[in-house]
Amino acid sequence: MDPIVVAAEGPHPGPPTDRPSTATTAAAGRSPTRMALGRLRRDRVAMVCVGIVVLFVAVAVFAPVLAALEGQSPTALHQDLIDDYGFPTVGPSAEHWFGVEPRLGRDLFARWVYGARPSLLVAGAATLVATVVGLIAGMLAGFVGGWLDRIVSWLIDLVLSLPYLLFAIATPAVLLSVTGGAEAPPQQVARVRFISLIVVLSFFGWAGLARLVRGQVLSMRELDFVAAAAVLGLPTRTVLLRELLPNLVAPVVVSASLSLPGYIVAEAGLTFLGVGLTEPTPSWGVTVAAAQNYYRADPLYLWLPVLGITTLVLTLSLLGDAVRDAFDPKTHR
Repeated sequence: MDPIVVAAEGPHPGPPTDRPSTATTAAAGRSPTRMALGRLRRDRVAMVCVGIVVLFVAVAVFAPVLAALEGQSPTALHQDLIDDYGFPTVGPSAEHWFGVEPRLGRDLFARWVYGARPSLLVAGAATLVATVVGLIAGMLAGFVGGWLDRIVSWLIDLVLSLPYLLFAIATPAVLLSVTGGAEAPPQQVARVRFISLIVVLSFFGWAGLARLVRGQVLSMRELDFVAAAAVLGLPTRTVLLRELLPNLVAPVVVSASLSLPGYIVAEAGLTFLGVGLTEPTPSWGVTVAAAQNYYRADPLYLWLPVLGITTLVLTLSLLGDAVRDAFDPKTHR
């Protein structure tokens, strides 16, 4: 007699159900940049920092509107509000929200909102120039190699070995001697100082990024997708822009986000030392340098630009850390 086989109770066998879910498929279809931006949007600290940075940018852009709301100008003198010793006779009021400046009587609120402009412009322009130059130099040196790689590597080592402060002091003097010398009007001197700051910061900022990009390109140059592009006969420009550049977004963005607050500190520090921006530019660094003799009698004169610089730099530093964590898949905030 044949044995009786009893079927085990359970679900009826059917087709395999281990298919990827819709969320997994969507995540797999997104680029690393989009996934990093998604992680950044979920970071509360990063979103708060973005809001503060946007606020500072709005203050710089709409500085004339804010000063007009108060009814003051950053260059108007109010000598009637200054005593014989150069100290203000009034404090913060409805007409002067932060008070007036010692010795000259200029409105502090108008000077503060206009002072955000040079810091952001210098730092933004230096970051943009240094990032573009460093990216191009690093990509060409790493991909082409040969004599071009040797020249770029030598230039990187040269720039990184030069004395930064000495060049920051000498560059404005050289540009002023070329454009007009000691007889140049104050507006021209301020313009030359502004340009020289961008030149110095950009010159010393591109080398670090170029070295980083060069190392990344050297490692990617041996990968299969680059070899396949070379076999297909794609021109060098196409390989650099379509194959390598998308894979360099993360290090470039992280480097730029971390460099921006450093340039703001450098601008304020060089201005405080007397080799950066100068009058009549309403810069936070200029105000800090002028306020060092009045910080006891008029603390608001000094602490307003100091708080502005500190808040902006701290916010950008925290945002840079958040960007670095967002583009690093091994890090979870």
